[in-house]
Amino acid sequence: MNIGILGAGQLAQMLALAGYPLGLRCTFLAPEEMPCAAPLGEHLRGGYEDAAALASFAERIDVATAEFEHIAPVALDALEQRGLLAPCSQAILLSQERLQEKSLFTRLGLPTARYAAIDSEADLAAALAQTGTPAILKTRRMGYDGKGQASVAAAGDLLPAWEALGRVPCILEARVPFDRELSVIAVRGRDGECRTWPLSENRHEDGILRVSRSLANDPMEGPARDYCERLLNALDYVGVLALELFQCGDQLLVNEYAPRVHNSGHWTIEGAVTSQFENHLRAIAGLPLGVTAAVAPSVMVNVIGEWPAARDILAVAGAHLHDYGKSPAPGRKLGHITLVDQDATALRQRTAELLRLVGVEGTA
Repeated sequence: MNIGILGAGQLAQMLALAGYPLGLRCTFLAPEEMPCAAPLGEHLRGGYEDAAALASFAERIDVATAEFEHIAPVALDALEQRGLLAPCSQAILLSQERLQEKSLFTRLGLPTARYAAIDSEADLAAALAQTGTPAILKTRRMGYDGKGQASVAAAGDLLPAWEALGRVPCILEARVPFDRELSVIAVRGRDGECRTWPLSENRHEDGILRVSRSLANDPMEGPARDYCERLLNALDYVGVLALELFQCGDQLLVNEYAPRVHNSGHWTIEGAVTSQFENHLRAIAGLPLGVTAAVAPSVMVNVIGEWPAARDILAVAGAHLHDYGKSPAPGRKLGHITLVDQDATALRQRTAELLRLVGVEGTA
């Protein structure tokens, strides 16, 4: 079976690596000349709105999926009309627009921080009355890894923040005093079966994920799984989906979802019986889902901007290095490192060593 992937970055790369043992091969459609996934399959160079490139792509594949959510609707429609796309276009398109995404959560009864839409300057005062301060202003489209966002500490900050973001349609969200940032990653098959991995506890810096730690038997796992399965079923979803959450005391608030494999689930490659990448392929290919249980406690550390020496990383006992083959640049995700260990003390010590190597202060 040939899997078509819209995009050819590191997520496509890891999907292709997971597909090889299953006898699945990948074809990538991406506009870049030499994206990091290209050596692992056939790379068609073309834009996502290029009708000829999309037609050629569709002729080569048995099923299509996306490695990121900001795909042009015309590409999703072209593939869905041919019966090739998984997950469905609705799931991807809703995640592209923050207000639609939050409105979906509200309809499903999933608790969120207070939010309000801003389409014009006349909306600013009413939005502040709804959310209060402190708050965070986000563009409704194209924001990721901390981009397209501005903090609003006091009422007087809102207009300058909106102007700094280009006066585009935005959503204002109350900033919640959370105890932990969590994510739950789940997979849903074509037959409607859902499976979830253990929760991940995540640490961000400047809006970019730096560390994820798998959590066994966490008290928040039950409600997180329930929220995620409600979303999967409402969207008639096929594949892997990640739901990002804030824990505030004994309550979980839903932040956003990603209709794809997710950075906070990279620990599943070594740390789970079946990785998120393999299970995404199993789901979209109509194969039985794999077991999502953790094999041991795991930690994933992102490498951002520049690499420490590979020799130093691999000198840390149990470290698994994943180099995406991307050129160094500020804020760019170049790779990740995972540790898996039943010994909690050893895992904590080795994690601290890795964090020091990649320039992150503190512990996981």
